[in-house]
Amino acid sequence: MTEKKKYPGLNDEEVLRRLVLGEVNRAIPSTTRKLSQIILDNSVTLFNLINLIMAGFIIYTGSFKNLLFLGVIVTNTIIGIYQELKAKRNIDSLKILHQAKVEVIRNYQTQTINQDEVVKDDLILIKRGQQIIVDGIIVETEGIECDESQITGESNPIEKQNEDEVYSGSFVISGQGIMQAVGVGEKSYSYQLTMAAKQDADIYSELVQMMKKIIRLLSFVIIPVGAVLMITSLLNGTQIDEAILGSTAATLGMIPEGLVLLTSVALAVGVIKLSKQNVLVQTMGSIETLARVDILCLDKTGTLTSGKLKVIEYEEFTTIVNNMTFEVLVSRLVSDLNEDNATGQALMTHFIKDDTSLITTGQIPFSSARKWSAVSYQDVGSFYMGAPEFLFNSYTTPQQKKMSDAMSHGLRIISVAHSASSGLTTTLPSDLTLVGFIFLEDEIRVEAPQTLDYFRKQSVDVCIISGDHPETVSQIARRVGVADAEQKIDMSQVHDSKIPELVKDNRIFGRVSPEQKKLLVEALQADGHVVGMTGDGVNDILALKKSDCSIVMSNGSDAAKGIADFVLLDSNFDSMVNVVLEGRKVINNIQRVASLYLTKTIYSMILAAIFIFLSTSYPFQPIQLSPINSLTVGIPSFFLALRPNTAPIKGKFLKNVFEPTLASGCSVAIMALLIEVFGRMNGWNYAERSTITVWLTGVVCFTALMYIAQPMTWKIRTMIAVLIMLFLMVFIFGQTLFSLVSLINVKLMILYIPLTICAYPLFYLLKGLFHKLLGKLN
Repeated sequence: MTEKKKYPGLNDEEVLRRLVLGEVNRAIPSTTRKLSQIILDNSVTLFNLINLIMAGFIIYTGSFKNLLFLGVIVTNTIIGIYQELKAKRNIDSLKILHQAKVEVIRNYQTQTINQDEVVKDDLILIKRGQQIIVDGIIVETEGIECDESQITGESNPIEKQNEDEVYSGSFVISGQGIMQAVGVGEKSYSYQLTMAAKQDADIYSELVQMMKKIIRLLSFVIIPVGAVLMITSLLNGTQIDEAILGSTAATLGMIPEGLVLLTSVALAVGVIKLSKQNVLVQTMGSIETLARVDILCLDKTGTLTSGKLKVIEYEEFTTIVNNMTFEVLVSRLVSDLNEDNATGQALMTHFIKDDTSLITTGQIPFSSARKWSAVSYQDVGSFYMGAPEFLFNSYTTPQQKKMSDAMSHGLRIISVAHSASSGLTTTLPSDLTLVGFIFLEDEIRVEAPQTLDYFRKQSVDVCIISGDHPETVSQIARRVGVADAEQKIDMSQVHDSKIPELVKDNRIFGRVSPEQKKLLVEALQADGHVVGMTGDGVNDILALKKSDCSIVMSNGSDAAKGIADFVLLDSNFDSMVNVVLEGRKVINNIQRVASLYLTKTIYSMILAAIFIFLSTSYPFQPIQLSPINSLTVGIPSFFLALRPNTAPIKGKFLKNVFEPTLASGCSVAIMALLIEVFGRMNGWNYAERSTITVWLTGVVCFTALMYIAQPMTWKIRTMIAVLIMLFLMVFIFGQTLFSLVSLINVKLMILYIPLTICAYPLFYLLKGLFHKLLGKLN
């Protein structure tokens, strides 16, 4: 590139003036929600509103003890706000610590500054792999090509000339140059696009979205059923206070108030844990997505290997320039190209720059699509460097043997070729002559074999997608323990239409173009897979964006890190295991929590619907639901939501949730009806019927809890034992507070002891029935 000293850039006074005028690249607001939004969204909810309305009705009756449920609501809200704020702080601090830097020219000097320190008219150095951070105009270019798919929707590279516009959000896929900042901060394209699309109100998560759908459905049922129950109770002669308490108890029972809260808490805790393990989670919902991944697509370089290449050897076949060795020639080529990637760095480290009399007349930077770069010199012609099969269709037998031997050891090969023509285009000339080979080695990450072995044991398939030669990719795959590594596909020989068939039986793909990487991901998704994609370069971005979950190493390109769901800040491939485990914890534990909360929703809805048609009061008061809800749902749900359950996810989420829920909900409804019928036949008063209903509801809910909490550990057993003891204490010491009568009563024992014994088999009988019914629906 032209000497930077010819560009003065802005001086300190000009920078200060622009800062005062606000012409600075104000950072795009964090993807995490603002404090006010977190507090508002956790406090102002539909269910909290319903709870407040119910509290108003209860206050009217004067039965203030039945307001105990408000304490639980307040506690849940505080916990939700605290956990999300803690997760926000972790994400934001990691992003600030690891934000990308940018090089600018000021006072004739190149300076490295933070992105939010760029001001209008700054001269910014851009190169392959970087994301454009502000809108601007190209001042100088050496083969700059940009991907503007974020703007145009097309992934084809767009070549940039001097005076061409570039837009923030696009990224450089080839070449290098200088641009002048024009639109910064709020005036940049990416800022406006991001703010227009920004979803402050929600953390995207399949679990959260599913829970909200369930809750929206319940919302249409809760209020009408509660209102109808109150009206029918009054019409049947029930006193107004008793009717209000019964209908509010039914309404409160139907509300799964902590369900979305605990889902968000579980995700937030997962983010916090991963941040402590040097994993930046850029989208909270992606934790659960990665846990569902059943095929992991890996880019070889920088993922399975360290990406730190080194030249092993080289071999010259033809001397083109008199009195110039192959080593000196290559040193001049790599110096002129100045490629800031792993290959370029390795070549510049090995082939030290040597002054030559060659006069450069043009160059074409490396492109992942072309697989080669070129430099032309006055009176000498042009030299090309790139993948052997992309420069020549065939080689001599000795040359082919040399390449085969190198590839069998997992080495990367670069061909150096010459053309007599000095005119450079993106089309290869017909008179290319092979000058020599360069052989590079990329060391395998120490942790890669054990990480891949873990995924294999967890039934996660591994697919390697690389731009390197298929034989090199195959050898690396074999060394890290990938199954069927010898079944390799050369994608340079494959038509795109064949890709959907190839992905059914093959997992090793070499010579893959950036567009083909995306097509491979799409084909795997179409084949029913949840696809995770790892990469580190601009050639991986299309596939990373298309995948269900994207993971990028910290030493990857800025553009790749900018669109990733996860950034492994220590570039440790083994960290992926921790991400998968956290995701499994979230999904497995939320399934448990959802089952607990929806149990009371199911039996409350069934009982409310039934008691609408019975000329009697609803069998619960709000105060009586408090020990059931807190001891069988609220307290255990917080322990289960954070349990280290890393078992593979089995079955479908809704089936797993509703199978125990329907069984326990219907068990409670059956018990309540038997108590109502038997009690009225034997002259029991409301307090006696209510007490036995509370007791048996607790028994059924504890039975369901013991099933949902599987596999049992001594901690879980201890927790359940303590909760059962507290439940018993309610009937011994809390009779007045909870409007209960003593269980030490022979006429009550006649019914509740047999029903207590039957609770366990009834639950499992109904669970088996719903297992079959829900299985047929899938």
